[in-house]
Amino acid sequence: MWHKQSVGGEGRRILHCDMDCFYAAVHMRDDPSLRGKPVVIGGSPEGRGVIAAASYEAREFGVRSAMPSAQAIRRCRDLVFIRPDFPRYRAESERVFEILRRFTPVVQPVSIDEGYLDLTDHLAEWGSATRAAQEIRRLVREERGLTVSVGVGPNRLVAKIASDFDKPDGLTVVPPGRVQRFLDPLPVRRLPGVGPATEKRLGKLGVVRIGDLRRVSEHELSTRFGRWGAALFHRARGLDERPVRVNRTRKSISKERTYAVDLRELDEMEAELGKLADGVAAAMRKREISGRTLTVKIRYSDFTTLTRSHTFRAPTCSAGTMLDAARELLRKSDAGRRPVRLLGVGCSNLVPGRIEQLALFDSA
Repeated sequence: MWHKQSVGGEGRRILHCDMDCFYAAVHMRDDPSLRGKPVVIGGSPEGRGVIAAASYEAREFGVRSAMPSAQAIRRCRDLVFIRPDFPRYRAESERVFEILRRFTPVVQPVSIDEGYLDLTDHLAEWGSATRAAQEIRRLVREERGLTVSVGVGPNRLVAKIASDFDKPDGLTVVPPGRVQRFLDPLPVRRLPGVGPATEKRLGKLGVVRIGDLRRVSEHELSTRFGRWGAALFHRARGLDERPVRVNRTRKSISKERTYAVDLRELDEMEAELGKLADGVAAAMRKREISGRTLTVKIRYSDFTTLTRSHTFRAPTCSAGTMLDAARELLRKSDAGRRPVRLLGVGCSNLVPGRIEQLALFDSA
């Protein structure tokens, strides 16, 4: 039973739907010969490929996304490599989200394969959030041939943690009155935002599980972690006031490329920046938006990564303007003196409208 008093929202019913191993699952559905095999989506291990996704069979060997393909093949010699097909994944994602919107118009995609639903005011047909979640899983399985894990909770935080609790193809329901009972035994790493570094620092305080974290005062957490400490204090208690937003405002548009052979000459790096700036500008013009901040991302051959930004006085979507700024930022780095394996160009602080003329050095 749901109770009126809820954590982070008065009687809210929030679902977090997370597709199971989405990229690999699409290929395994369409090619039955792949089922049961350790499948990875990514570049060739003979080059400098990186794993974008791994099936659960591959994960049993310790293969994970963002792992270099050469390292992955050493962990499992039987890996089946498939090149990414992003248009295919986007099309499949749209069909899945069409299913989710049958249950409520309040759907917030947070990535191609996961999203939040607010069912608080849309339960009449289903009777309960649990029944709606069961129906979502059934429809995704029957109509798309895929599985989705669903977490049900009184807010986004709890729903997200719940969706990961019983993967794959799981359903975990956490009523408001049981939030603390659910969270306390979980490793502190289950809290969104807690990575290896934070986990290690918390470990020095004797914090291993979320229940341990709940016993640390807000003052001590804030002293040690700053504003992040206050967030940890509230997350350990399952508190989250964030609404599910129907229309997410895009914060940035970016393009990047990893090179099979390191770039060594400044001229060739600038030529690549031109291609990336053209791609960003085209995407912005298509969406009828402009941006005020240009960011260049550089990854050297030793995997050291840095970003440099320039803020214009007025927004722009001009490829030439962005390229000029990107070149200046590149020249202020060690590029040309150190080999570069990745370059990226992005534009943020986006505003509606196409503004293409701007002097380069008109900074804010």
